[in-house]
Parts: sequence; structure tokens; C-alpha cells
Amino acid sequence: MAPAGGPGEKKGILERLESGEVVVGDGSFLITLEKRGYVKAGLWTPEAVVDHPDAVRQLHTEFLRAGSNVMQTFTFSASEDNMESKWEAVNEAACDLAREVAGKGDALVAGGICQTSLYRHHKDEVRVKKLFQLQLEVFIKKNVDFLIAEYFEHAEEAIWAVEVLKESGKPVAATMCIGPDGDMRGVTPGECAVKLVKAGAAIVGVNCRFGPSTSLKTMRLMKEGLRAAGLKAHLMVQSLGFHTPDCGKGGFVDLPEYPFGLEPRVATRWDIQKYAREAYNLGVRYIGGCCGFEPYHIRAIAEELAPERGFLPPASDKHGSWGSSLNMHTKPWIRARARREYWENLLPASGRPFCPSLSQPDA
Repeated sequence: MAPAGGPGEKKGILERLESGEVVVGDGSFLITLEKRGYVKAGLWTPEAVVDHPDAVRQLHTEFLRAGSNVMQTFTFSASEDNMESKWEAVNEAACDLAREVAGKGDALVAGGICQTSLYRHHKDEVRVKKLFQLQLEVFIKKNVDFLIAEYFEHAEEAIWAVEVLKESGKPVAATMCIGPDGDMRGVTPGECAVKLVKAGAAIVGVNCRFGPSTSLKTMRLMKEGLRAAGLKAHLMVQSLGFHTPDCGKGGFVDLPEYPFGLEPRVATRWDIQKYAREAYNLGVRYIGGCCGFEPYHIRAIAEELAPERGFLPPASDKHGSWGSSLNMHTKPWIRARARREYWENLLPASGRPFCPSLSQPDA
């Protein structure tokens, strides 16, 4: 299958999903740009869209080449409570960058909001919704294609976000940063999904905090909850690019390796191909990544699901399927690795003789 830029005329997110099309999301911005020297760890706010727009533009472009057909605005934590006077300029610049790159391919622009720092301390519905409303006004002004409420550890705050976003009339996706145990107040994944759909979300799922296998366990529970309630919604998963089987309820933020020692946990491209196939078989049609998801991980999703999508991404021009490019290597034992069975069955070593295989979460 030859690489291609994708289908011609752009369709809306719901039109794509309702036709059964696979939508490939993008990946990590905060952790990736921190590694590259453009974001400061801690509050994780996205001033880079103003201070270093070329870095953000380049990352969007790499995800587009890798097969993403959603450019999510880099507006995580870009609400007034986190950024004070900078918030508006950052949201506007993020929308412009996402739109610029999306226009170079078959990609949609998604305006993204996340949980607020205010909710954890005050749980004031009016004040929290006002923060969401301010960001929404920028997204409406910039005419994003749809909206994403992501990274919510409390179902209540996620519901408030959906209620604000749906007033725009644009499609709304909502994802929780929860594992199989549910949100921080014990609301199960199935109950979270039901509440989000009843609030007005057309697409529901999970993002961040947990790795591929754990995120898919949570998605199964969400799907079961919706089925039991007689509700329908499109499913969306954007897991970490890290393996986290030892995480507790809080996810990878509770691991002692977070955020500067996570590299030994990075998923391989083959892990992500497995994740993409399992997500698809589960009925998920919006599949992407979050922290730790590099462009080559997105390419892995696009390559695994190329038969369903009907094309390969441009970045596949430089990547042989299942290591086939290794056929050109001078060493016979490396040429022998140019096959699917080898990479599918490989159990990668960490190269760290004194490291435990798992950690004890701090929380």
C-alpha cells in the first residue's frame, strides 16, 4: 500500500465516525516539548505557542505526516486560573498553529480544555464553568471544527465542561484520565461514560494517566456501561505512550519515575500497533495518544489500521512494514529480523541490571 495524504474533501468529526472511518488523533505535546526544552515541568502550561511557535508547528507537522487527522490545539491548562493575563493570547495562538498545519492535510482542528486547578479547592460550579466559557469563546472565534474536554479525574467537573461546550453547537468529545477503578470519588468508568453522554458528549473515552493496556480495560468498562444503559456514543482512546501496569488510581503521576525518569517505560512502535488493533476490535474508532506518544507511535497506529483507512501516512515512505527495510542490512542476523513474527514476539530488555520491573506508587 503506497503512502498517501488521505482522502480528499474534509468531513466533520461525527460524519467520519458515523461512516465507520478510523480517526487517528495526535500525541504528546507537554512532555515532548519539555524534553526538547520548550515547556517547564510543574504546572505544564503551553506558553510555547507564543514563545516558540516554530517548535509547536513542527510537532503538529510531524503528527500530521505520521497519520494524525486531528490537530488538537495546544491549550492544556491554558485557562485563566493557570495563566492569568496570558491565557487569551495563548489560546488564540494555539488555534492558529493547529489550523495552519491542519490545512496542509486531511485534518480537523479540535479545541481542547482540561480540568481546572480551581475545582480541586473550591468546586464552585459557576466559577469553573466561567473558565471553560472563556476558552470556548476563543474556540468559537477561531472556528475550530469540534471540541474536546479531556483529562478529568472527577466526573462532576467533566460534566460541567461538556455542558458548557455543547452550548456552542459543535460536536463535543469528553475523555476522563481514569483507570478501571473509576474517578477519584469512586464513579465507575461505565457510570462516567453514561453521565458524559447524558450531559451532551457525542464521543467519550479516556486519555492520559494510564498506558495502552490499562486504558483499553477502562474503555471496555465504559462500553459495557453505555450498553447497559441503552446509550450510544462514539468511543475514543488516547493512552500514555508509557507502560503503567503498576499504577494506582492516580495513574503515572504517582509513580516515582514521573516525570523525568519515564524513558524505560516507553512503548515500542510494535506495542502501539497492538494497542491500535485491540482498540479497533473493541469498537473504538478515534484512536490516538497522550503523554509520551511520539510521532512514530502515531505512525504505528496509522500503519496498523491502513487496511481499514485505505492509505498509509506520508511518514511511512521512510518505514518498512514490520521491519522489512532491514532486508537491506549487511549483517545476516539483522536481516533475519525483517519479519512480523520477530517484532511481535520480542520481549525487549531494559538494559538496566539492577532495576525492578515494577515500581511502588508514591500515593
